[in-house]
Amino acid sequence: MFKQQYFAKLQRYQELLLTTLLGDIPAIFFGPQLRRFIYPRLFAAMGNKVYIQHGVEFIATSSMEIGQGVHIFKNVRLDGKGHPKNKIYLGNGVAIERNVDIGCLEDTLIHIDEDTFIGPNVCIAGPGDIRIGKNCMIASHAGIYANNHNFTDPLLPIKQQGVTCQGIIIEDDCWLGHGVTVLDGVTIGKGSVIGAGAVVTKDIPPYSVAVGIPAKVIKNRNAKELLPASQP
Repeated sequence: MFKQQYFAKLQRYQELLLTTLLGDIPAIFFGPQLRRFIYPRLFAAMGNKVYIQHGVEFIATSSMEIGQGVHIFKNVRLDGKGHPKNKIYLGNGVAIERNVDIGCLEDTLIHIDEDTFIGPNVCIAGPGDIRIGKNCMIASHAGIYANNHNFTDPLLPIKQQGVTCQGIIIEDDCWLGHGVTVLDGVTIGKGSVIGAGAVVTKDIPPYSVAVGIPAKVIKNRNAKELLPASQP
């Protein structure tokens, strides 16, 4: 047990040293090239032609797999700590814009499939599993939260009552507009469009257009007319 703790601390110090030294080197001083050369030794897996801009923070790189042609821009934070089974996976061609925060807690899988775009200032948080499919577009300031705080006991602080987590699935070819919030336990079906500012609390069928708080389906992408207002 002591050896495992010692090894984990040593690994973290190595990771912290290298990411601190290399992480803030700008492009003008060949920062992306240096990171592309050194970082594969720290991560569980890293493909070719990965571009990591300066100012990106990584925690627990051994839990992360990054595919080929991934772009990660300034001030992104990827946090895989909290549990040895945690995993963050970025598929081929994923692009993560500035100031995105992706974080695990206990026993979390965050899987972002190939050619998906994550806009600036998006927050993606466990501990429940989060799976985002291929060719998705997540616009700026969206929030994807795979947990929910318990609050049934009014005599106990909410933060001491624990959380529930069911997980979130966003299937292929979905577009989430600016400021969309996706709550725990939701599946958004393939090819769906979620309008700006919507709060998704229930499953959305494939190829739907949904808007509002809470989000309601107003149209099927194959239909020419809007659904009745009473449509759930």
